Amino acid sequence: MSDLFFYGTLRYVPLLELVLDRPADHINLTQAELHGYGAYAVKDQIFPMVDKGEGRVTHGLLVQGLTPEDIDRLIYYEGGFDYDLHRLPLRTASGEMVEAEVFIPAPGLWEPSTPWSLDDWAADWGELTVLAAEEVMSHYGSLPASDIVPRFPAIRMRAQGRLAARRREVSKDWDISKDVVVRSHKRPYLGYFTMEEATLQHRRFDGSMGPELSRSALINGHASVILPYDPVRDCVLVIEQFRAPAFFIGDPNPWLIEAVAGMVDPGESPEDAARRETREEANVEVTELFSAGDGYSSSGSSAEFLHLFVGIADLSAPASTGGLATEGEDIRSHIIPYTEFMDRLDQGKLKNVPLISIANWLGRNHDRLRKDI
Repeated sequence: MSDLFFYGTLRYVPLLELVLDRPADHINLTQAELHGYGAYAVKDQIFPMVDKGEGRVTHGLLVQGLTPEDIDRLIYYEGGFDYDLHRLPLRTASGEMVEAEVFIPAPGLWEPSTPWSLDDWAADWGELTVLAAEEVMSHYGSLPASDIVPRFPAIRMRAQGRLAARRREVSKDWDISKDVVVRSHKRPYLGYFTMEEATLQHRRFDGSMGPELSRSALINGHASVILPYDPVRDCVLVIEQFRAPAFFIGDPNPWLIEAVAGMVDPGESPEDAARRETREEANVEVTELFSAGDGYSSSGSSAEFLHLFVGIADLSAPASTGGLATEGEDIRSHIIPYTEFMDRLDQGKLKNVPLISIANWLGRNHDRLRKDI
């Protein structure tokens, strides 16, 4: 048995319950203080750290009576954040002095910023963090924590995608808590994307439960797709880049013409993501955005949900290359007159479905976007 002190996100009871895999009323929790340290938000991150300093006090939870399995689960989860356990003295709410293990970041690993608030963090990030932790802990016992660390940014993006999905309109005809029964579930692959496989049953249109089905899906976050359009010059900007899936399937030209696109980062709106990606991939600033619809890109195989936009932009500058070197992107822009672009659409020369969808929206709204020129 061992005792730990939590000063940060593991004070959030839903997260602690998930990591330990049991309800809070089965966990021995006590309020306590760690003197000589302050809790601060980590610069450019959504989790806190403690920083040593005279007169500082950190309030948190003392968790007592943890089993070796509990410690392993906690170390597995916190291992993704490069914290080490240190035994430090604490003062409980009753004034008793005790010692417990505390997760302390390696010196110089993170830069502290403002004092950290659990309530503020929970309001902004609590639900997303629990969803990310759910994926992390699903690999406990099958993958080492070192495999999780480089994938954690993608795990967070998927968590944001899951959160966005949960907030979509509830069906008036179906109740997924009763109309879908999951018999088994696993995640056999973890990379930039992840795969989920399940054996399940769902209710049929005649009211009966259907047979057990084996299904798999590519799980990723949600993404923004934007076609920059200049109504003054009546032209659009598209990008060209190498796409490995097209190469894998045997397409002789895996350099595809597409709209600007990218994943929505945690805490970012689809509109902000569209503007950011246009800067990164095409070196263009968008002045106004128009929604061209949203939906699943390939609902039979993928959970990817796309937000489609047309963005008003000044395309007077020559097309350029762009993309982030850190993501291995090598992107070339093309500025195409509207009539030529629509001819390519009609001739079946556009092979990217999100781009085709946005092109059709632009075709229906072209005159409206140009009327005030």
